[in-house]
Amino acid sequence: MALYDGHSINSAPCDSEEDEGPESEETQPLLSTEEGSAQCCSARFNLAFLMFLGFCMVYALRVNLSVVMVAMVNGTVTQPIGNSSQAEVCPKHSSPEGNSTNEGPPGVPQYDWSSETQGVILSSFFYGYILTQVVGGYVSDRFGGKLFLGLGVLCTAVLTLLTPLAASLGVPYLIALRAAEGIGEGVSFPAMNAMWARWAPPLERSRLVTFSAAGVSFGTFVALPLTGFMCQSLGWPSVFYIFGAAGCVWSVFWFTLVSDEPRSHPRISKSELNYITDSIGSQGSAQGWSVPALSMLGSLPLWSIVVAHFSANWSYYTLLTTLPTYMDQVLRFNIKENGFLSALPYLCCFPVGLLSGVLADFLQERRLLSTTAVRKIFTVSGMVFPAVFLVATAFIGCDYRWAVAFLTVSSALSGIISAGFSMNHLDIAPRYAGILLGITNSFGTIPGIAAPTVVGYLTAQHSLSGWRLVFFISAGINVFGALFYCVCGTGQLQSWAREEQRPGKGHKDRWAGDC
Repeated sequence: MALYDGHSINSAPCDSEEDEGPESEETQPLLSTEEGSAQCCSARFNLAFLMFLGFCMVYALRVNLSVVMVAMVNGTVTQPIGNSSQAEVCPKHSSPEGNSTNEGPPGVPQYDWSSETQGVILSSFFYGYILTQVVGGYVSDRFGGKLFLGLGVLCTAVLTLLTPLAASLGVPYLIALRAAEGIGEGVSFPAMNAMWARWAPPLERSRLVTFSAAGVSFGTFVALPLTGFMCQSLGWPSVFYIFGAAGCVWSVFWFTLVSDEPRSHPRISKSELNYITDSIGSQGSAQGWSVPALSMLGSLPLWSIVVAHFSANWSYYTLLTTLPTYMDQVLRFNIKENGFLSALPYLCCFPVGLLSGVLADFLQERRLLSTTAVRKIFTVSGMVFPAVFLVATAFIGCDYRWAVAFLTVSSALSGIISAGFSMNHLDIAPRYAGILLGITNSFGTIPGIAAPTVVGYLTAQHSLSGWRLVFFISAGINVFGALFYCVCGTGQLQSWAREEQRPGKGHKDRWAGDC
């Protein structure tokens, strides 16, 4: 067994009488990565690639409405603009397609929805999304994440096919449908964490998880410009039909090729199986029916992830759901330009997230920094620097070139958190990684509900002053979350997450609050 003094890499030295040496165990490598480095043909890399494509689909299904909304709403309807903000509306800028409209082919329906109504519709996805986070994490930890991640995407894809019908029936039907889609997608990230707890060797964890999650940025980048093109060329209903069908196709490959854990994979090599099971140790085994709920509730490291997750998601969901509206109402881009420029930040975020994972693993493999230091540096960098550029955007006014540049840099730098708090659940409690992500993502979903609605009310008059408040609020919340995590976060395995400390193993469940 490739263990260090009988413990896995996640074990904290303070909980063992045998580990009283000067070095912290979280800085000591578990296995040489040369023994089982992730090759393109390995089972774990193939899993990461399918997850990458899966999260491309997850976010394509989620974000397409942000651009489609511009085409669905009748832009000729007069919006209430007060005298105080009229002067703050940006003039149309000159561009090769500056006179193009947001309308699609003739006969495509449009609706007279106010900014407030649009905000509620964009938020409705998260009404359902928040409901299945913890439940999805719990059942994924217990039974494995393959079934729940696959079904989540499949159900969402099928419901996406029904979106044009729901819109024609009325706003309440569309809100209900989007909420149902959220219920389906709510299990996706907890299921991913539960699977990587069994598949990812500790010294490859950052690379594998960030590559899988990079599908979020890449899927958003691909979906937004395609959505803009399809809206103008084929009509906005085609967006839901094409993306919905693609999600169904992905589900077939997922259920056919993926296994919940290495031992049940029919095509994994013996050397790779041994490498994964030896490096993860007993921490990769499934949880029991009971969880140390009180210890989780009292764990300050877990609460630091909660605060960071909430804070980072506020700015992320603000841009994800309302950036196309900002491009349309303030910067005055047509829908084709809108789709591409709204996607540009996510194109830049994609490589930043991947490089962050590689760099984080490098720092740990070479024992240059501890897991705690790596998580804190990447979290603070990925939250404070984007906040600076959000504030800068607030002062740009109608200069659309600088506005696009600053928003792109802000979103790109936010990709650094991929190697920060985003994977900290796997450090502090790999056995409960699914349910922990369900807990933190439940709090992280609140911004998805609140942010679009808040933006809808702040920008009801389509004024620059309203959007300045949007950027200031997002930046302030980002900085607060980074500081809280910097003070209270940790990368050490918590006592309540050890196998020998679980209730029913002869030991009392202990509260953990390393700060």
